[in-house]
Amino acid sequence: MKYSESLKKTKDFQNVYRRGKSYANRYLVMYVLSNQTEGNRLGISVSKKVGNSVIRHHLTRLIRESYRLHEDMFNSGLDIVVVARSTAKDISYHEVESALLHLGGLHKIISKEKKMESF
Repeated sequence: MKYSESLKKTKDFQNVYRRGKSYANRYLVMYVLSNQTEGNRLGISVSKKVGNSVIRHHLTRLIRESYRLHEDMFNSGLDIVVVARSTAKDISYHEVESALLHLGGLHKIISKEKKMESF
């Protein structure tokens, strides 16, 4: 299993926004684009509309941790950008985790056999 890197360059984010497919729920928006490599790259975007820097960084850590714990469930070779909506500022870890897995299911990027093993 090849572990994920992070998306850092603005050009990479813009490429995923323009060419990727997106789904949203109440708390998060997820953009996914194939990257033709072995591993996934994760980018997280939390705007100033969500709150001050403490809230934004807390939310970023929650999203990153929920992805890290379920990383083996996601298919490989993807660029994934997760954007937090303003309604996400007061949610718990379990709600972030549920929202992330819900969006992964909508994108059909979660392997079913790996999903069953984790529960």
